[in-house]
Amino acid sequence: MLHTMRWFGSHDPVPLSALRQAGCSGVVTALHQLPVGVVWPVAEIRARQQLVEADNHRYAPLHWTVVESLPVHEAIKKGLPAREEYIRHYQESLRNLAACGIRTVCYNFMPVLDWSRTNLAYELPDGSRALRFVWQDFAVFDICILGRPGAENDYAADVVTAAHTQWATMSEEEEAALTNTVLLGLPGSEESFELEGFQALLHEYAAIDAAALRENLYYFLRAVGPVAEEVGVNLCIHPDDPPFPLLGLPRVVSTEADLRGLLAAYDSPANGLTFCTGSLGVRPDNDLPGMVARFGARIHFVHLRATKREENPRNFHEADHLTGDVDMYAVVRALVLEEARRAAAGHPAPQLPMRPDHGHQMLDDLEKRTYPGYSAIGRLRGLAELRGLELGIRGGLAAAPVPLQTAAAAY
Repeated sequence: MLHTMRWFGSHDPVPLSALRQAGCSGVVTALHQLPVGVVWPVAEIRARQQLVEADNHRYAPLHWTVVESLPVHEAIKKGLPAREEYIRHYQESLRNLAACGIRTVCYNFMPVLDWSRTNLAYELPDGSRALRFVWQDFAVFDICILGRPGAENDYAADVVTAAHTQWATMSEEEEAALTNTVLLGLPGSEESFELEGFQALLHEYAAIDAAALRENLYYFLRAVGPVAEEVGVNLCIHPDDPPFPLLGLPRVVSTEADLRGLLAAYDSPANGLTFCTGSLGVRPDNDLPGMVARFGARIHFVHLRATKREENPRNFHEADHLTGDVDMYAVVRALVLEEARRAAAGHPAPQLPMRPDHGHQMLDDLEKRTYPGYSAIGRLRGLAELRGLELGIRGGLAAAPVPLQTAAAAY
C-alpha cells in the first residue's frame, strides 16, 4: 500500500518532516483555510503542493496524493435550490485538482456534524489517551444540555433516566467539556459549533429523513460523477462516524447495504469508497474483510484503525491498531489481494493509499497540544504496526500463493 498520513497545513503541530521520518511517501491534506462550497483555485492547490514538496530536493520525496476532504455544502445535503451552484463549484474544484495531478478525493455526507465523540482524552490502561464515544454521555448532551425537542424518544427509558441523573451531578466545567467535545468541528479544527443556534441547524433537517438524504446523495453523485470520470478523479466517500443516527439526523453511509446502493447510484469506477475500518467496524453487522472482497475494485482510499465496542454496543473507544474489534489481519490481507488483482489486471496504479487513523496520544505527545486523534507518536506506532503486518502478509502469500479474484462482486 501507499503509506500516507493526514496533514492539516502549516499550522499543524505535526510537521511534514515527521510524516517523512515515519515512512510516508504520500500526504493527505486539504485547503482547510477555504470556506465550504467555494471553488478551489489552481493557484491555491499548487501552493499547497509546493508546501508539501518543499524539501523534496533534500530528503525522501513527499507528494500530495489524497484530498481529505473536499467538503460537500449543507445546501447539497439538504437538497435546496442553491445546491446547483455549489455542485458547479464542486465540479470546477475537481477539474482544478485534476489539472494539478491530484486524482483521489475523499468527502463525506454526514449532516451538520462531521464526526462525534464524547471524550477526547480517554485514559487507557497503559496511560495513553484515546477518543471515546459513550451513548449515555451523548444522551446527556442531547436531552439535558441541548434540550432537543423529542430527543427522549431516541433513547431507551433507562438511558433517559440515567442521563438526567448524571446531568444533575455534573459541574459546570464537566458540562462545558462535554458540550465542546460533541460540538467540535471538522477534524483538524479546534473550533466548535456554538450551542446557541445549534438547534436551528438541526431543525433545518426536520423534514429530511434517511430516504430523502439518500436521494440527495445520489443526486450529488449523478451530477459530479461524470465530471470526475471525465478528468480522471476517483471520488471516495467516507462512512458515517459513528455509523448510526444522532441528534435526530439520518445517516446513510453506515452499512454494506448503504455502500452497495451508493455505488449503484452512479455505477462508475469514479464513484468509490474510503474504506474506514474504524467507522464501519463500530457496527458488528459489518463484515469488513468480506466488504473489501466484494467492493475492492471501488475502494480508492483506506483508513486503518480499530475500535473497541464496550458493554453497551453503542459505546466504543479507539483501540490499538492491531487490537479491538477489527480483524486487522483479515482486512489487510484482503487489501493486499485486491492490490495483487489490480496489478494482474494491468491497473496503472495498483497501490491503495492508506493512512493509519486516530493514533493514541502517548509518550512525549501527552505533554503537547495536538489535534484529537492526530498526534505524531500514536500514528507512528500505528503505521509501524500496520507496515509490519502488511509485510508479513505479503511474505506469506509469496510463499503460498492463492488464486486471485477475477472481480470484486459486481463492482
